[in-house]
Amino acid sequence: MTRRKILLLTTAIAAAGLALGAARARDVPKVATGFVADILCAETFVSGLDPSRNFAETTDAMPGASLIGWAMEYRVDSVRKDVTVTLFGLGRSRAVYREGLGCTLDHGTGIAAVAPPPGDKRPALLPEIAGPAIVSPQNPSLAAALDRAFAEPAQPPHRRTRAIVVMKAGRVVAERYADGIGPETPLLGFSMTKSVISALIGVLVRQGKLKLDAPAPVAAWKDPDDPRHAITVDQLLRHTAGLALGSSLQASLGSAFEPVNRMKFAEKDMAAYAETIPLRTAPGTAWNYHDGNVLILSHLIRDAAGGTPEDALRFARRELFAPLGMRHVVLQLDGAGTIEGSSEMLASARDWARFGQLYLNDGVAGGKRILPEGWVDYSATATPNAWVGIGAGFWTNQGDSFGANFRVEHGWPRDAFFAKGTIGQYAIVIPSEQLVIVRMGRSPNAPPQADGVFDLVRDVVAATREKGKLAGVD
Repeated sequence: MTRRKILLLTTAIAAAGLALGAARARDVPKVATGFVADILCAETFVSGLDPSRNFAETTDAMPGASLIGWAMEYRVDSVRKDVTVTLFGLGRSRAVYREGLGCTLDHGTGIAAVAPPPGDKRPALLPEIAGPAIVSPQNPSLAAALDRAFAEPAQPPHRRTRAIVVMKAGRVVAERYADGIGPETPLLGFSMTKSVISALIGVLVRQGKLKLDAPAPVAAWKDPDDPRHAITVDQLLRHTAGLALGSSLQASLGSAFEPVNRMKFAEKDMAAYAETIPLRTAPGTAWNYHDGNVLILSHLIRDAAGGTPEDALRFARRELFAPLGMRHVVLQLDGAGTIEGSSEMLASARDWARFGQLYLNDGVAGGKRILPEGWVDYSATATPNAWVGIGAGFWTNQGDSFGANFRVEHGWPRDAFFAKGTIGQYAIVIPSEQLVIVRMGRSPNAPPQADGVFDLVRDVVAATREKGKLAGVD
């Protein structure tokens, strides 16, 4: 049976090589092992989760991963603090943990030395959202909503909810966690990280260091005759820059062939690689969601903050995390020391909720404006031709996209917008209800109902509308 599986795997990769080119096919094992090594490292050494359970739940949630999951072997070295993953010798990836910096893939050429900045001890500007104890649901309907969200369906796909935090008018009114997870456990947000990068870009716009509609100050594109010179910060935020990197819309086995995933799992300097890519479409003319756009923005943040990894990390803490009281955050880096802003931030579910509250408060914390005036509306304004319903760093129900209408038809308020990460991560802001809902888990991306979030939003909205049943909330 093992020989047969090896033959099938080899045949599949060979066929892919014929269809897509041998060079791209060779990247597939590296992409698969890099993805798994990175997650296992982060959630073992940062989150403190059990690696065997994490491996099983992650590969089960990823479309197509079961076809190769059986062929993977992983080793967690608790002394060296690293994780190595192999795929029958066709790919080997190693992720290395560093205190305060999380995990970074090491491609054998070394990784940039970075000194983690000290913690920011200043008092938070955002009022406290909860005490130290887990907040029990404050009415029976909320309890039922969380019961439903954590219940496993009778048949797969599995839901595997890890954490839910519900905030109403700035206070936690319900939260629940899976075994081994609590209010201070940093959890990987995947592409929710993109929304944090959008916020940091907003801070730089407020400070006058970046302009949305001016050409992005990318050194590799400084020649006015380079067609990429015209790419703006707004186009990078909205995924309309036009770079020929493929798509990051679906995390699946098939997406391993996209050049964007070579960038993420085989390149030391991800942003530098993205900046070498030619245009596929003229800037601003077509929508194409991929991680390269956000990694270039991460590079711009580093440059504007002072140029070093330490400068970028201090900037994020000083301007965003500390004012919001986000104390359980780890921003992971690529091998060159640039923030991996497409998918590599870990934060506690409460900290993700604090981030959502900033947007519910129109970018203000404790009377201080963190984001420029109008930035929240800008972030949630729909991007033309983005069929999933996405704005500038956030997904949105504004506009007439298929995705926005589909969510509204399934019970979401029209004014809802949200940060979203693959396999079931959400930080949902609903201004009309004064709600922030955070949901973390390991759920397949399809079918859309698999993660239970449609039911969760509908149930929470109804439960928090019940008059007089939420203690301390008007």
